[in-house]
Amino acid sequence: MTSDLKLVSKNVLVGEAEQMISAADRISDKIVEACKIINSHPGKIVISGMGKSGLIAQKIASTLCSIGNKAVFLHPAEAVHGDLGIYAPGDPTILISKSGATDEILRLIPILKEFKSPLIGILGNMNSVLSNEVDLVIDASVSSEVDPLGIVPTASTTLTLAIGDALAAVLMSDKNFKREDFAKLHPAGDLGRRLKLTVKDIMQPIEKVAIVAPDTNLRYVVIKMTENPQGAALVLDQKSLLLGIVTEGDLRRSLAENIDIDRSKAEEVMSSKPITIKINSLLSEVLTVMENRESQISVLPVVEDDLKCVGLIRIHDIYQTQLL
Repeated sequence: MTSDLKLVSKNVLVGEAEQMISAADRISDKIVEACKIINSHPGKIVISGMGKSGLIAQKIASTLCSIGNKAVFLHPAEAVHGDLGIYAPGDPTILISKSGATDEILRLIPILKEFKSPLIGILGNMNSVLSNEVDLVIDASVSSEVDPLGIVPTASTTLTLAIGDALAAVLMSDKNFKREDFAKLHPAGDLGRRLKLTVKDIMQPIEKVAIVAPDTNLRYVVIKMTENPQGAALVLDQKSLLLGIVTEGDLRRSLAENIDIDRSKAEEVMSSKPITIKINSLLSEVLTVMENRESQISVLPVVEDDLKCVGLIRIHDIYQTQLL
């Protein structure tokens, strides 16, 4: 029984992927056309759909807002009860319908044409009434849904959502949308902080870090790391250039090997030529350096352009920032 249920799960995921791959070639040109319509208009984009199509429309509107396109969701049933006041002449409209015959949307067509609104349809039926009424049709049809009965919106809603993501990506590329632009629009979010804050903003300055010389007695290294518990000691020369780093892990491994800490020196256990990060690097860059590796790094020495060591950044500092 369990194996049968696993097969159902796998069939849904594979089936939805196949529908998106099938759609990619036939709709890419249309998505580019939609992008040109949207980016050539200085106003907002209105996106509308009923039921599950409406939920997808809301997500697409939210995504477009997050990349700097003014977008709003319009409930088609509420539109004729005053919500049409949101329109300005020429605002492009994206209409989402699996059947291409949604009554509430069909009733809007004559009104939207009065607003001279370019109409873009993301439709699941290319031979529908709506397909003949809109200015541009993006084919969101699927050969079948992928639930066990073949009747629940599954592949169709996933494909529509993916079309919205593809449109957002094309819009970003067309207007050269950058990470800095995203950060400005997401100042309070975790990702926004990663894109906006730099190492300098949250690092442990050099005066709060254990600093030792290569010939420093290992017992003294332990004492310095206890006085400045940042997870590591920086081994510097007289010009504050980085020679190595002694981490808590290095100490544990050394003690496990029964090293004599009274006779050993920092240079015997340190990691020489450690990976470093520049002081003005973004937190997103730091996380990439720390996490995208087989064995994660928990602390990184911070250097200036002249390679002078100025502090230490811990992965704990980054995660703590995300909680603020």
